[in-house]
Amino acid sequence: MLQRVAIFSKDNNPKTRDGVQKLLNELCSHGIHVLLFQNAEDPKTPSGGKKIEKFKDLSDLSDLPDIVLSVGGDGTFLETVLRVKDFGIPVAGVNTGRMGFLANIPGEEIGKSVDQLCNEDFEIVERSMLEIARPAQLFDGDPGVALNEITIQKANLSMITIHVYVDDVFLNTYWADGLIISTATGSTAYNLSVGGPILSPGDESIIISPISPHNLTIRPILVSGSSKMKMIMEARTDEYLATCDFRFRRLPIGEEIHIRRSATKLKTVMLAGRDFYSTLRNRLMWGVDRRN
Repeated sequence: MLQRVAIFSKDNNPKTRDGVQKLLNELCSHGIHVLLFQNAEDPKTPSGGKKIEKFKDLSDLSDLPDIVLSVGGDGTFLETVLRVKDFGIPVAGVNTGRMGFLANIPGEEIGKSVDQLCNEDFEIVERSMLEIARPAQLFDGDPGVALNEITIQKANLSMITIHVYVDDVFLNTYWADGLIISTATGSTAYNLSVGGPILSPGDESIIISPISPHNLTIRPILVSGSSKMKMIMEARTDEYLATCDFRFRRLPIGEEIHIRRSATKLKTVMLAGRDFYSTLRNRLMWGVDRRN
């Protein structure tokens, strides 16, 4: 039974504040103990509701929440992932942003969604993640773990050359603006914008998609999720750009990037009556043509 719920939000725009307040009202009406990320603006405590506990990091809590709710858009969801990934707590996203593939609970359906959560009317979907094995601890001592994608991009106007090896076997040399290494979850993110394939969330395959390749015969390719990849870069400049979801670093051109599947999977909540394919149809507006 659902007893403790944590809410993470970072945007103090009116729509997000309203979403957080609605969540508090609904959760407190169900007698749920609410934990609120302390950077969020102080909401009004519902009358008769339990005390709202503020927290800065989940590791500071004596008792962990049963579920974490990320309120915002997909960007907020990705930041929430970094705070939750090591605890094995399921995450659900409440969409007060725009697209919302990850944050797939509409803000206008918060009441119904809280009822479903309290009734355990949902399933847990485990999603694969990627990590940068080399260079280690690239982001201020934090492992480079990505739910969506890791990219290698040029640092200026000139193309970058990327030699790719899969399990120490040479795959290809890419002359391009960059390369996207994507999970199934990230297949509907940056990968989608460059014409890469869409995978269902449970797929463990890894997608390699070039960004504006010089050779038009180059196409995205899927490799096994157990693959270990190595990228060696060349360019006319001394550095290139590496990104890991919303984080980025400039690296010297001689620095290799090694990528593998993370040993940790992210647990996400899929409410009953919702599924990946319906979200896909709605977000991409498939079927808008009346002939469909």
